Amino acid sequence: MGGNIIGTFTSSHTHGGESPYIRTTSFVCACSDETTAIDSTGTKLTFYMPYAYTVSEVRASLTTTSSSGTPTIDISEDGTTILSTKITIDSGDLISTDSTTQPVIDDSALADKSKITIDVDVTGTDATGLIVYIIGYKTL
Repeated sequence: MGGNIIGTFTSSHTHGGESPYIRTTSFVCACSDETTAIDSTGTKLTFYMPYAYTVSEVRASLTTTSSSGTPTIDISEDGTTILSTKITIDSGDLISTDSTTQPVIDDSALADKSKITIDVDVTGTDATGLIVYIIGYKTL
């Protein structure tokens, strides 16, 4: 299934200019449907950055846990991973923040118009409803 960006939340200064304050925003990306098991690896979503962005955190969640195996997710910018340690969701967990190994962001600066892909490297077993969250702020 082709994914779509579910939402992005931005904020600007009340006088129409850029705010001098960093405001956290999120790209919330559906990478599978809610009921079909993720049964293949590879790219699940592709989009282009609408502006320069600094990533401060990444995470992922599932609707149904993996009964065995550890779903593993990568995020790439223009074909190069931004993570030195990929996102994992331990078997039996629904969200990566509960996993033993946490992702490590190696390249936090995403360029305007860069091609972003979200890739599943390991599917796990019977996992459904993959959503990936890219959290950070518009680079001022």
